[in-house]
Amino acid sequence: MFLIGVLFASAAAIAYGVSTILRALGARRAAVEARDADKPDQLTSEGGPSVTSTVDTFKTPEFIFGTSLVVIGFGAGAVAARFLPLFLSQTIVSANLIVTALLGTAALGIKLHGRDWVAMCAVVFSLCALGLASAHQSGGGEESSFHWGLFGATCILATLALLAVYRLGKRGAIVGGAAAGLLFGVVAISVRILRGVDPFDLGTLLTDPAAWTIAIGGAAGFYVHTVALQLGQVNGITAVLVVGETAGPGIIGVTFLNDSAKPGLEWLALIGFIGAVIGAVLVALYSTVDADHFGEAEPAKGGWSLRRPKRIALDGTDVPDSAPTSAETTRGQDHS
Repeated sequence: MFLIGVLFASAAAIAYGVSTILRALGARRAAVEARDADKPDQLTSEGGPSVTSTVDTFKTPEFIFGTSLVVIGFGAGAVAARFLPLFLSQTIVSANLIVTALLGTAALGIKLHGRDWVAMCAVVFSLCALGLASAHQSGGGEESSFHWGLFGATCILATLALLAVYRLGKRGAIVGGAAAGLLFGVVAISVRILRGVDPFDLGTLLTDPAAWTIAIGGAAGFYVHTVALQLGQVNGITAVLVVGETAGPGIIGVTFLNDSAKPGLEWLALIGFIGAVIGAVLVALYSTVDADHFGEAEPAKGGWSLRRPKRIALDGTDVPDSAPTSAETTRGQDHS
């Protein structure tokens, strides 16, 4: 069972990493198409993407394919969460940060500097330290009060996350990524404590508040993560996301589910937790330096600022934005 859990957790990491890149590509395509078509109502008053723009993102082929991988990743992660300690399963899944970084260099034109690699490796190594230091004991979380409490907290977190990504505008990318990570972490906790799975009992499963928590946390986390991908850099968002979905369940597990550090390794767990948070903050900070829409590069096709690419005249000088394009000139001649 241990090996099966590790394999499924690894599959979830790969699926989530590829999915993040595909959905970021979908968000970029939607933004470019909206800019080129001069679609209205693409931005909120705070400068972030509107609900209309997010819905347009959902319709892109890349996003649809990426979403299918999210489903696969969720299923694999759910199996891992049942077979492995939360610390370990979530730590393996967090490797999607590296998958995202590697694929992003090719697919999104992300330029990684040495500091980026150091910060991302610090996150992964710190999360591995958490996994190595954690012990797991069965039991805990069986009380109905915990199931209901988790459900209530998830509803509050989901509401605050949705408000934050729209009220904060362009500043909401990292907040959205962190909130999505916490919501995905809640989903992992709920999968572990879900009743009616073994032995299978549909009635028990559907009436368990943990099942409702999975539905609300998963949907809200997915939506908030999508808006975050529209706003900011993939690497920074993924960094805070993996910390939220790893450290969050870890803290809940220690506090309520009888998870604990291995005797004598409490120091390693503490160092791992602190290192993961600091590393994620550094990745997020580095990722905001050159940000432009998705921030991975200076894409010629523009960003959420809806800036048009610079037009260069034959003599090498910039053409003012107010100057008509050749297509506009041609249309004018046709009309005349």
